[in-house]
Amino acid sequence: MKRDKRRRARGRKTTRRTTPRRPPAAGGRAAPEDAGQGDGPGADASVPAVLEQAVAAHQAGDLQQAVRLYHRVLAMQPSHADALNLCGAATFQSGDADSAVKMLRAAVGLQPDHVDALNNLGNVLKASEKLDEAEAAYRRALTVKPDYADAHYNLGIVLEATARPGAAEAAYRRALDISPAFAGAHFNLANVLKALARLEEAVDAYGRALDITPDHADAHNNLGNTLYELGRMEEAESAYRCALVFKPDHADAHYNLGIVLQETGRHDDAIAAYRRALRVEPEYVPVHVNLGYALQELDRLDEAKAAYRRAIAIAPDYAQAHVNLADTQLQNGDARAAVAACDAYLRGHPGDTGVLAFKALALDEAGEREAARTLVDFDRFMRPTLVRAAAGFDTIADFNTALAHHVCTHPTLVHAPTSHATRSGKHSGELLVEPKGPIAALESLIRDAVEDYRRALPANPAHPFLADPPERLGLSIWGVVLEGQGHQIPHIHPSAWLSGVYYAKVPDEVRASGHSRAGWIEFGRPPEHFHCTVTPEVKAVRPEEGLLLLFPSYFYHGTVPFEAAESRISIAFDVLPED
Repeated sequence: MKRDKRRRARGRKTTRRTTPRRPPAAGGRAAPEDAGQGDGPGADASVPAVLEQAVAAHQAGDLQQAVRLYHRVLAMQPSHADALNLCGAATFQSGDADSAVKMLRAAVGLQPDHVDALNNLGNVLKASEKLDEAEAAYRRALTVKPDYADAHYNLGIVLEATARPGAAEAAYRRALDISPAFAGAHFNLANVLKALARLEEAVDAYGRALDITPDHADAHNNLGNTLYELGRMEEAESAYRCALVFKPDHADAHYNLGIVLQETGRHDDAIAAYRRALRVEPEYVPVHVNLGYALQELDRLDEAKAAYRRAIAIAPDYAQAHVNLADTQLQNGDARAAVAACDAYLRGHPGDTGVLAFKALALDEAGEREAARTLVDFDRFMRPTLVRAAAGFDTIADFNTALAHHVCTHPTLVHAPTSHATRSGKHSGELLVEPKGPIAALESLIRDAVEDYRRALPANPAHPFLADPPERLGLSIWGVVLEGQGHQIPHIHPSAWLSGVYYAKVPDEVRASGHSRAGWIEFGRPPEHFHCTVTPEVKAVRPEEGLLLLFPSYFYHGTVPFEAAESRISIAFDVLPED
């Protein structure tokens, strides 16, 4: 991928705070409670008056005065749970999280059912990245008050941050059951639905957030991202422009608008949008990369190189900028300079997927096909396995039928936009989410195949792919459904170490395609946007139901278009390095 198509979203984690009566606390909306519940008149008669002054100062934003007054209340009445809660909130807002936690814990110790203190304690713990403790505080608040919308909402944020999107969705929906006009919950729910690739539902949820808060620039921006993913370019452009009406200095909206303009061939307008984004955020690296690409499309190579070099100066480890800069050397007809640029980066980043992939292309362009073959060794590094059985299924045909049904009925399956490699087809979100169904058996098969692959190709310092294989591996799985004229353009998987595909359903036309290779998977063909002129060495593999194919993630691969009444259903996966 030459252009950086990662659209940036904003505003996912706005915490909701609760306080007695009016002032802002550690994280949001005021609760309708009375302040100053002292032990009665007498020696402490001034407590309510001082607390009222503290509340006023807190709401006015005078945190120093508010904290001083809260401490004055506590000097008179150390066991005042409301004052401890508010003082903890103000102390946190003043930048002292440790002291805030002590005060909030003290408030809860004095009054175990103080739900606002529990909610604020969760907010401070979450901000301190103590997510397990924050979750416990929110759940304790909900035990006391099950209809506490803010605590459900804040719990959703923690669940989202700890990679439990399904549970986060449930928490946001519970907050909305209690408080239907809670715009922040609609917004965060939309973000989760988008992450789960339930894009149409996300569009609806962003719409509900905007019905309540029409000037929510982040919601317009994120709605634009979702519409873009759905391929609804005109609507996406309109959403970004709405975001900029309400927030003209929204760097992400300028950047995302630039991507839409670039996707629709308006390169000069895209350049202008990128430059506006950079005026707001001068070190926004993906903008520099996309600016360079737009300039390169217009053959303004010196300006393109300057943009890529600026990106590299800001983020020397940003591989895409190095690849794009090397491609300008190919565009200039200097393949050896492109190889040298790749080698310079790989010396500090051996095994980088994107740069290894481009180096193989550049070596071929430089007339060094044998060196390119060493990197892209089809016979050595591609490993096909024909699966004969799967746990829990009588036959492999039953397994494949179950997989095909699971993919085709998955709630995340959507028509793939042009930002993806898929053309004339559908693409699911993550399939390793419950209920996994037959994917659980496939996951086991993939993990076994990966371990066999590792044993067959142990670490080898002489080859960049094998020099330092990751010790711990994660897995991501998604489905691809191709229809008539469906195919995938050449691409790689930059974040993975190893990739693969399993074929659940192959149309008769593909099985019988022969010399046309219609519907086959191809390896070695470069993307059209790179400036390659040499006829590539390509290896094609005919899909077969039950075939599981592993290959290095830096191998460029795509599929040949096919015509068929039936769908071609495959399940792709990435084997990801884990820390």
